[in-house]
Amino acid sequence: MKETTDNVSLDDASWGQTKTQDTIFHSEEDNSLYFTYSGKSNVLEVKELNYQVNTASLIPWYENLAQMKMPWTWKSDPHSHVTVIQNLNLKVRSGQMLAIIGTTAGGKTSLLDVITCRDHGGKIKSGQVMINNKPITPQLVRKCIAHVRQDDRLLPHLTVRETLLFVAKLRLPKFFSDSQRKKRVEDVIAELRLRQCANTRVGNEYLRGVSGGERRRVSIGVQLLWNPGILILDEPTSGLDSFTAHNLVITLSRLARGNRLVLLSVHQPRSDIFQLFDLVLLMTSGLTAYGGTAKDMVQYFTELGYPCPRYSNPADFYVDLTSIDKQTAEKEKESQKRANTLANLFIEKVKHFDDFLWKATEGDNTDTTAIKQRNSEEVINMPHHVNDQLPGSLKQFTILLRNRESNSCPCQSQQVPRTDLNTGAMCLNITGTSHSERAMLYHDLEGGMYSVSPYFFAKILGELPEHCIFVVIYGIPIYWMANLVPDPEHFLLNFLLLWLAVYSARAMALWVAALLPTLQLSAFLGNVLFTSFYLSGGFVISLNSLWTVPFWVSKISFLRWNFEGMMQLQFTNTTYEITDGNTTYEIPGKLVTQALDLDSHPLYVSYLVLTGIICSFLLLYYLSLRFIKQKSTQDW
Repeated sequence: MKETTDNVSLDDASWGQTKTQDTIFHSEEDNSLYFTYSGKSNVLEVKELNYQVNTASLIPWYENLAQMKMPWTWKSDPHSHVTVIQNLNLKVRSGQMLAIIGTTAGGKTSLLDVITCRDHGGKIKSGQVMINNKPITPQLVRKCIAHVRQDDRLLPHLTVRETLLFVAKLRLPKFFSDSQRKKRVEDVIAELRLRQCANTRVGNEYLRGVSGGERRRVSIGVQLLWNPGILILDEPTSGLDSFTAHNLVITLSRLARGNRLVLLSVHQPRSDIFQLFDLVLLMTSGLTAYGGTAKDMVQYFTELGYPCPRYSNPADFYVDLTSIDKQTAEKEKESQKRANTLANLFIEKVKHFDDFLWKATEGDNTDTTAIKQRNSEEVINMPHHVNDQLPGSLKQFTILLRNRESNSCPCQSQQVPRTDLNTGAMCLNITGTSHSERAMLYHDLEGGMYSVSPYFFAKILGELPEHCIFVVIYGIPIYWMANLVPDPEHFLLNFLLLWLAVYSARAMALWVAALLPTLQLSAFLGNVLFTSFYLSGGFVISLNSLWTVPFWVSKISFLRWNFEGMMQLQFTNTTYEITDGNTTYEIPGKLVTQALDLDSHPLYVSYLVLTGIICSFLLLYYLSLRFIKQKSTQDW
């Protein structure tokens, strides 16, 4: 027993020593609050939550088809239903920063998904989640919770300030003036200590820009712009070095002091980060092993007979203690039994507390809120409006179009290389570019930054200049090099036909990119369609020689109607002179179109059909954006 006491005292001593040395990590001398959440304080409460995930539903449909599984068997496996959260109780208030720690598959991300109503593939079996005594709904979550995901989805070609200004135009209420939006952006930049890189390009893993920690802060700033009362972050320190991660958590702690509720998940934080947390929730296999203040966790487990060893990080030690060891069946059974025992003991100890948080002493009713009052001159309360009205569809369209026109595609680094100037290469390039946009598009649409219609029209109209340049570079030199009819009227009609045909290919590429979840599948479908249209176009195989199925494919082949229109333009009203000895024969060019069966329709029909094909592909593209989740499974 004496050894246990010595360990505790030494741990407390080392803990205090860590605190005295913590100034090493404070690279930011400015510790003031620039703006706080001025709305009503929020209370997030989770009651008796049991959450189950159907792992079979998470398997992509194309993988099931590749394994020759029938659709009706995809979700019918009874062993695929796994309970990932069991009997979870939690109550957090504004001003507190709660860290959910634990190993992988412990239920951390699932809990965040449930709270943010993004529980894809899962089902709440029992219990409820409430905000201010109201059951959560997607509308309520969208109104008061900002969710910062683990991966940074930002426009790499914009600077930090430009990124925040772009989002501010879409997320701030429409009654905000331009000066108010700019002020909010500058306040966020100051709050997140981004002044030194405000004019630096954000970048990504392919485009050099700000550092990883600064990029993560920009992601937080994107959500902080609309001044939410609850901030939820999924693995915010993942991929960052220890120094950067420490300063990021300091930033989150400061945001919590601004009357916000901050909830984050993290695997095993190092000791200097662990001590910054107000509250800690330790989860293992969906069970709660501890919930309470970070500073009391060592004492809690010590009373249970598990003192933290000398010089050890409490987070590391207790996460390892509650982990499930799956090396052998015996170890798994033993570790699972220990986790269940610890979870049951915790439930017994906190079942009488309203907030389900363990207190160091039973009579300790002190508020665990970590709000620290600041001088009034240090705090600027930003206005909060309950019934904020976001910019309408027309305004969203204007903002998106202006951004797309002033900047090239957000994900240029992911474009498929354009090896040659032909329609097939262009289709592949557009498919790759669209897929690289899908992850950001999915997050933006799900977060309500804008709706499908403004994005659709902004993308279609914003890419017209690029399309026209491509056709000009590709079409004009070829026309004169081929010595086609030099008449200006013929040239313009020919150019219009080429423009429509190439745009048909572009629209088709956009559709297949939005329809299927991976670049490989979209490229495969796009190649199948393009090859089918090419072979049934009339210039590889005569239309008269096509059997029934390809003949009907030729009816919707934009290459066939483009070829037919061009042949009629060049040959219908042209007469060719052929000299045989002293005799000259005049051969009507119309015979060529007749021989290839390309004169059965008037010329204007080609233009109408190509226009109809474009409209059809664009409609399919819009419907795919509207009804198919653009969550990309592509690992970029």
